[in-house]
Amino acid sequence: MLNSLFVINKQGKIIIEKHWRGIISRQIVDVFNDECVKFMNSLPGSLDQENGGMSGLSFKESFFSREDVPPVLETNKYWLLNVLRDELTWLCPVEREVDPMLIFEFIHRIIDILTDYLGDVSESSIRDNFVTVYQLLEEMMDYGYPLTTEPNALKEIIMPPTIMNKVITTVGAAAGVAPKLPQNMSSNVPWRKAGVKYTQNEIYFDIIEEIDATIAANGTVVSCEAHGAVQTNSRLSGMPDLTLNFVNARVIDDVSFHPCVRYRKWESERVLSFVPPDGHFKLMSYRASLSPNQALPLHIKPQITSTKNGGRFDIMIHPRSTDGKPIEKVALTFPMPKSTTSVNATCNSGQYMYDPVNKSIRWEVGKLQLKDRAPALSGTFHTSEATPELGMSIGLEFQINMYAVSGLKVDSLRLFHEGYKPYKVNYQWGACVRTESEV
Repeated sequence: MLNSLFVINKQGKIIIEKHWRGIISRQIVDVFNDECVKFMNSLPGSLDQENGGMSGLSFKESFFSREDVPPVLETNKYWLLNVLRDELTWLCPVEREVDPMLIFEFIHRIIDILTDYLGDVSESSIRDNFVTVYQLLEEMMDYGYPLTTEPNALKEIIMPPTIMNKVITTVGAAAGVAPKLPQNMSSNVPWRKAGVKYTQNEIYFDIIEEIDATIAANGTVVSCEAHGAVQTNSRLSGMPDLTLNFVNARVIDDVSFHPCVRYRKWESERVLSFVPPDGHFKLMSYRASLSPNQALPLHIKPQITSTKNGGRFDIMIHPRSTDGKPIEKVALTFPMPKSTTSVNATCNSGQYMYDPVNKSIRWEVGKLQLKDRAPALSGTFHTSEATPELGMSIGLEFQINMYAVSGLKVDSLRLFHEGYKPYKVNYQWGACVRTESEV
């Protein structure tokens, strides 16, 4: 399935190279970098035109950035499947027809595992833990096919990098390798290690939702839906078998489960039946369609006018009813015209920062409540063009704890095959909302 994996930094240099089914030349990375530059320097609508109507025009700046590069690039011999995450590009060249979503899912699983081991996945953290990274890549895939991808099983084989492990490495011992074989290799439940014991048996469920909404300049909701996930922290002894019921499970759609969930049980009864892994894991993710008439917790009122070689903007954020819950971590991103040379602005709440490289303003308001006055940001900008283009979109981010927009709630939890009762069962829910308002 998968031949090779290259991890490339933002300068286009290789920092990780792993081959499972034959060696692919490193020159493929140069081909990929050239394809990225070619795409970023192309004109919109002219990617498939050799001599389009705009081919005679010259532009000082690219229309596209690295984030706009397609996830699949085609060359004469390979399809270049790539994922950009945290300024690192994960490149998988394939020469046979494969399911691209399977490869993308495996790449994200690798990144999630490395995040669990290293804390954050960056060029410096990878360089400091080369041995652990290559050991994980060796264990997670066998001859191009996924083998072991569960954190609990991997930690039984490869110990996470700690100061003690690095000391052991310096004195010549086996670097990061577990001193004994994992206990769950022959288990029917590969995601849960055997012999787990806790003094207090606890399990926590966090329902986290994110709203993606597009709002027109007149305030009309163009599209609105919620993407959610149930994050779980299990500290239960033995081999517990759990059944989780929701109050209104019918509101969710496009569900994706952890391998521990029995899918047939969900299809027939809309309940989650599973043997949980030990520790933190994502039990499920889902999507819920929201009504366009549903009032969003925040409303933006932008006013942008253009003048000669510049313009003026006035933006206000109005909070709405959220069942008494405060709106936290409010941040607004306002892109400016590409020809902007300077910005002068003031705000009555929070603080703002202008990025002259990306030509955008980020306004961090902080915490809002319904009784607070509406935050406002106003100012002027100057451009090198006489009539700057003002077709921009405003991005808004905020969080509301203990507030589920879709209405999904946990009803009950039942435990089987163990004699104890959970000491604590916590149900929490929240919302992390991102909206985009076109102006």
